[in-house]
Amino acid sequence: MSSSQKHSYLDFITTTFAVVLLLSNIASTKIAAIGSMSFDAGLILFPLAYIFGDILTEVYGYAQARRVIWIGFGMNLLMVLTFWLVGLLPADPTWGIQDSYMNILGVVPRIVFASLMAYLVGEFSNSYILAKLKVKTHGKKFWFRAIGSTIIGEGLDTTIFTLVAFAGILPGSLLITIGLTNYVVKVLVEIIFLPVTYRIVHFLKKKERIDYYDKHTNFSPIPR
Repeated sequence: MSSSQKHSYLDFITTTFAVVLLLSNIASTKIAAIGSMSFDAGLILFPLAYIFGDILTEVYGYAQARRVIWIGFGMNLLMVLTFWLVGLLPADPTWGIQDSYMNILGVVPRIVFASLMAYLVGEFSNSYILAKLKVKTHGKKFWFRAIGSTIIGEGLDTTIFTLVAFAGILPGSLLITIGLTNYVVKVLVEIIFLPVTYRIVHFLKKKERIDYYDKHTNFSPIPR
């Protein structure tokens, strides 16, 4: 079945993916700490974006996942531009919290660039690896493909964002702590949610009547 065919649940998955991505990026403006463990607060939601990426690629194929990745990128860019423009607007003198707004939602070019670059590299790597492994394993061992692609995708995502956004700003020890904590938790979330992911994948394949194999797919991140 063609991956470009209209499907009942694809719009819902796409919308949810984009919302998870946007909420995660907003939440990431806070550096939280539980005991000695420091992490950006977006960690509580962001791993779900990779789970959705796995589901999209496994069921609908790389081409549909690529489309959703770019939609997420576009919505993230729109959010950033909106926050930036709102920050530029003169504040009403009676409002009194312009500085608070800028501290939380003000656009920091370096962090925005780090976030967008890490997102694209991580998501496309995750989707590419899962799609390739699906063909090589003849659709078997989804657990291996999902975890393996996440290990690499999340690893690239976390490394790029942490280094590009915070290198030279945060102390080296905190940089390592945040990076390792984020990475380990993201992979653990993938593993913990694997039974749920299995059920969703099985449900979608049955309801949508599709189980796409990327045997002749153009894997360029740019659709042609």
